[in-house]
Amino acid sequence: MRIEKAAVEFEWDSGNRDKNRKHGVENFESEEVFFDNKRFIFKDHIHSGKEERFKLLGKTKKGRLLFVVFTIRKRKVRIISARDVNRKEVGLYEKKIGSTKIQK
Repeated sequence: MRIEKAAVEFEWDSGNRDKNRKHGVENFESEEVFFDNKRFIFKDHIHSGKEERFKLLGKTKKGRLLFVVFTIRKRKVRIISARDVNRKEVGLYEKKIGSTKIQK
């Protein structure tokens, strides 16, 4: 999936605005990972039902590696969930783009 930096617009509402904070992630951080040049996006085949869902592994500006689930609605990115990566996801990220220095 290709996401153009200049064309990225995010959709937030009461349903998804506060959800990330439960995982200790600020909404601006979950948006930042979309602009990580080394981000890794793949389709979420299991949870794609009525709409396609995608998973993203990427770093914030401060180097925090996050796992983000999102969909595209009316040409806008709707973040469903964002959290810190787990060990398995760190391994996947490292395998895909090379070694990483994770900061929490």
